This record gives sequence, structure tokens and C-alpha cells, in this order.
Amino acid sequence: MRVMAQLAMVMNLDKCIGCHTCTVTCKQVWTNRPGLEYVYFNNVETKPGIGYPKRYEDQEQWHGGWTLDRKGRLQLKAGGRLRKLLSIFYNPDLPSIDDYGDPWTYDYQTVIDAPLGTANPSAHSISALTGRDVKVNWGSNFDDDLAGAPELAVDDPNLAGLEDRVRMEFEQVFMFYLPRICEHCLNPSCVASCPSGAMYKRADDGIVLVDQDRCRGWRFCVSGCPYKKVYFNHRTGKAEKCTFCYPRTEQGLPTICSETCVGRLRYLGLFLYDADKVLDAASTPDTQDLYEAQLGVFLDPNNPTVRAEAARAGIPHDWIQAAQRSPVYELAVRHRVALPLHPEYRTLPMVWYIPPLSPVADVVNAAGYDDNPDNVFATIDALRIPIEYLANLFTAGDTEVVRTVLRKLAAVRAIQRAGQLGLDIDEDLPASVGATTDDLDDLYRLLAIAKYEERYVIPSAHTEEAGVLMGQHEQLFCSLDTDGGPGMGGSGPPETGDRRRGFNLLNWNGKDRAPGMFPKAGRT
Repeated sequence: MRVMAQLAMVMNLDKCIGCHTCTVTCKQVWTNRPGLEYVYFNNVETKPGIGYPKRYEDQEQWHGGWTLDRKGRLQLKAGGRLRKLLSIFYNPDLPSIDDYGDPWTYDYQTVIDAPLGTANPSAHSISALTGRDVKVNWGSNFDDDLAGAPELAVDDPNLAGLEDRVRMEFEQVFMFYLPRICEHCLNPSCVASCPSGAMYKRADDGIVLVDQDRCRGWRFCVSGCPYKKVYFNHRTGKAEKCTFCYPRTEQGLPTICSETCVGRLRYLGLFLYDADKVLDAASTPDTQDLYEAQLGVFLDPNNPTVRAEAARAGIPHDWIQAAQRSPVYELAVRHRVALPLHPEYRTLPMVWYIPPLSPVADVVNAAGYDDNPDNVFATIDALRIPIEYLANLFTAGDTEVVRTVLRKLAAVRAIQRAGQLGLDIDEDLPASVGATTDDLDDLYRLLAIAKYEERYVIPSAHTEEAGVLMGQHEQLFCSLDTDGGPGMGGSGPPETGDRRRGFNLLNWNGKDRAPGMFPKAGRT
């Protein structure tokens, strides 16, 4: 047993309202600078939808993640060293800017400078990359709230095989939101894809980062990530990605997307896991068994043997205590209501999701089951969101796992509703979902009324380990305010013409002129 610690996140999709506050705050903190105009470390997708970049989930096209060879051994889906060597100057598996969408802004300066009396001056769209006029055809949130669903959502890879069940007419279509960040996987294919060794996974907390000094801009990490959460900064020539806000988490603070989440749907905490089991788990032959295999990697932090091994491995005592209070362990392992995103990629992702159940309330009412909370189970298969679709997202197609999760969530609602309305409920209901009454009460507390310190259990980094956390770098600070961005270590190619420079609106006093807020038209 080789015990290691991993910071992880769980998101409750029932609570996401698609406000994109997490996206905006992450953008302002991390990617609000030249070279990353098209980049969103955090984005919120509407499902069904083709995502960002387009159809990123179609690994037959992008060849991201891992697969098994004929002998059952793990290998990158994009191929080994020979294929990389042959394609090192031309990577055929990279999304283009058209797949991400040409980022645009508006020519506000034309409106501001328009002479008094001008009839309806307009601010037309211009490219944030070139400054030239652009006709907007696609963007990161272009299909938000199912906009254009009949033309776009039908290409969602998760709808494969469900064409006869899913209709995109207004009365029949379903919708939910899926926030996405880097998965900070236990078996990251982006790290294995990097020829220069610039991508690395921190041993102390499992966060996956890019060493900007070693990055040579080969971009194999971009194509190797099946979630397409590694990006290329075209100005500095370096790869960048979500950092799990490590300058904040090292101080015991939640990520900026979690801190600002309006729906309070995110949970942060620690997993203790057996690093010796990671390879075997990722090599599980049947993709539908990968969920259980990953659960088998996690260790019980309340087990005295695990705690002793963790201490022997150098994990600080307060980190072990944090693992014992971890909400992500409770939701994913103890209650088993959180599921990994696309386990079939074999990366063992560490951002997990509680599937949405919200439409069940409407179905219960329509079916006339209000008087008997137990009957809520009869409606799960009648939900507008097909279980098969959720299974394609979270369990490699295993519908029974998703059905079990939804039944447990429905049982929590049924018991709480019965208590509020004074209704009788079957005493065997908790046992029918593999839980006790105390378990379901605890799950209700976590999902509905958990306080800040219960949702975010993040141990602070130890100063004596700062050198290790920084990847043996000399600089023990985060250069968030430099022109090159966080950890860039340089300003990149010089700007030309009227090129917009980054400006953080979070620091704006609201009175002075904000540089670059109103870009001029026709710039090159």
C-alpha cells in the first residue's frame, strides 16, 4: 500500500442554474490576458450539446485518453512515441480555433466616438484575436440553454444510440447544465503525452500543472487530454490549464469557481488513495467496471491501518484529519451518489458529479404520486432526462449504477417531504436503496444545508514543503500580475500596433478608464 493524497471536487448538478458566474470569475482571475482570449479553464455546458470545443467527447475523432492494446496494457489512444515523432511538427488531432470559436468583442469605441445626433450607431462584432470584423458563428456558450438545439445538440456524442428516444422539439427536449474544469486525473493522459516532460502531477496534492520553463509548445498535451482542458497560449507558445487555484488551496481557501458559485453546488476535499492500484484500475478490461475499479483505489481515512500508512508516507496529520472530514469522500465513496465524468477514458478523473434528479418532481405530480412518496421510484425511468444519456456521461453506459444513485436521491427527497407534510412512509425505504435512515439524513445535510466549512475541507500546505509543492522551482511565489500570466516566467513576443493588453475588472475602481475595454475597429 502506497498512500497518497489528492484534492478533488464534487459538483451537484441539481443545483447548477447555468449562471456562468464560475466561468466569469475564473476568466478574470486566470485567463484574462492576451493569448488566452478563447480559453476557459472553467466553462458551463448545456446538455445535450456538443460542448467546448465542438464534440470534444468524440475520441474517435480526437484520440484523447487511454485505450488497451491487444495484451490488455494501457497505451495512449493517440499512439506511442513513434507516432508522436512522426507527427511532432504536425499534430492531426488538435482542435482548430473554429472548434473553440473565434473569440469576439464589440467595437464599442465607434459608438462612444459617434457624433451627437448620429442615428443608431452600432457596435459590430470584431475578433479578439485579429481585431478584424467577424461574423459570429460559434463560441464557448453558443448553444447555451439549448440555443439552436435542433441543429447543434443532435451531434452530441452522448446521444449515440438514443436518436429514437430523444426529440429536440420544445415540448419533449430535456436540458441540464454541466460545469467543467480540468479533472486532475489520477492517470492523466496529458502528462503521458508531453514529449518535454513539462506536464506533471504534484505528489503532495495531485494537482496537474505545466512547468512553463520546460514547455516547448508541442501541444500533444492538448490532443492527449480527452476533456480538452489543456490549452495553447498562442502568444507565449506555452500550454496552460486549470491549476485548481493552487495559490488559494495552499492557504486552505476554495477554488475561485467554488467560492463564487451561486448555487453552492461544489464540494472540495481530500481523497486518500493507494497509488499502487492506479495502473490496475485504469487497465480494467470492461469499461463499465472502471467506476467500481476507481472506487477500489480510494482508501478509508478512518481505518487505523490507512492512517498509519499515510503518516509513514509523510502525509501531515492535519491532512489525514481533513481526509476524515472530506465531503468528496462522503459523497463519492460512502454514499456513492457522485460519479466520474467519462470513466471510459481511463484517466481516473477526480472531479465527480451528482446526476440531476430535479425533473422528477414534475413527473411525480403528473403521475398523481404525491400522496405516497415511495412511488417516486416508479417515475425515475420516466424522467425527461433519459437514464441512458446520464449513463453515457458518467458510467460508460451502465444504467443500473445511475438508476441506483437516482433512487437514493429520490429516497432522501421522499423522507424529507414526508417529514414536512406529516405523511407516513415505508420503514423499509432506506434499506431498499442500501442505506440507513441516518445515512439519508446525513446525505440531506450535505446536499441541502451544509455550511461553508462542511463543503470546503481543504488543509493548508505546510511551509516546510513549499519547495516540493513548487516542483523544485526556486521562485516561491505566483506571478499572477505579470504580463505573461501565472507562472509564465516571461512576457512572450512583443505586442504590435494597438494590441489589447490584459486588464482585471475585479481590480477596477469603476471610475477610471479601463484599458482595452473598448477596442478600436480595424486593428491588426
